[in-house]
Amino acid sequence: MSEIFKKVNISGRFDVSNSLPIFVIAGPCVMESEDHVMFMAEELKKITERLKIHFVFKSSFDKANRTSIRSARGVSIDVGCKIFEKVKKTFDVPTITDVHETYQIDIVKDIVDVLQIPAFLSRQTDLLVAAGKSGKIINVKKGQFMAPDDMKNVAEKISSTGNEKILLCERGACFGYNRLVNDMTALPIMEATGYPVVFDATHSVQTPGGNGTCSGGHREFVETVARAATAVGVAGLFFEVHDNPDQAPCDGPNMVYLSKFEQLLSNLQKIDSLIKNL
Repeated sequence: MSEIFKKVNISGRFDVSNSLPIFVIAGPCVMESEDHVMFMAEELKKITERLKIHFVFKSSFDKANRTSIRSARGVSIDVGCKIFEKVKKTFDVPTITDVHETYQIDIVKDIVDVLQIPAFLSRQTDLLVAAGKSGKIINVKKGQFMAPDDMKNVAEKISSTGNEKILLCERGACFGYNRLVNDMTALPIMEATGYPVVFDATHSVQTPGGNGTCSGGHREFVETVARAATAVGVAGLFFEVHDNPDQAPCDGPNMVYLSKFEQLLSNLQKIDSLIKNL
């Protein structure tokens, strides 16, 4: 484990590090409508403010890595940018979204605070370098097909641009067909880079393609894996949260119910405080 943990400042609001109190990235998987995004952002801000946990709002204007051609994609990049602008203006919270292609970076970089590289694209050199050159904070999800040691090479591609504002995100590894598992030793291995490590608790319980034309999941195990990761020690936790996951257009089976999210975070906050002697 690295003896010197790097700090990444989230847009002048707060620092994140493997040695600091956990922060939270949370929100619905994909943008469904402006009204729904605004509702979720407001509710999540209330929850995190009550618990005094730093919060980054997450949603995606497009989800390109879908199981089927019929899978929900989102609201488009132009509409998504307008919604993100409204979220920031109304609630004054930092935001994060996926980028799948290099051209998208120039469109969103002045609107969102953090760019996220999806797991399936975590080895795409041109995308990583373009993201680094943007000067934004970059959250890179480790590919389900990658060893945790490989993430040092991913980070090096971004840092080669002079951008050290890097977060490394663990989201499970492939275990046969339609199944992910979590190797908690991946967390200290990734922490050895010094960069803040984020644990994606909801995608970690996903069953990719498990429902035929869409992915399935086991949301009942979200708290189990999140507790384990928090006990190991991470900089942040990632959750996809929805008020009615069973009706969500994508990733519903692994998303956390909004009504249960505050208690979940409170439980994890206690573990984090104990582990880090806060």
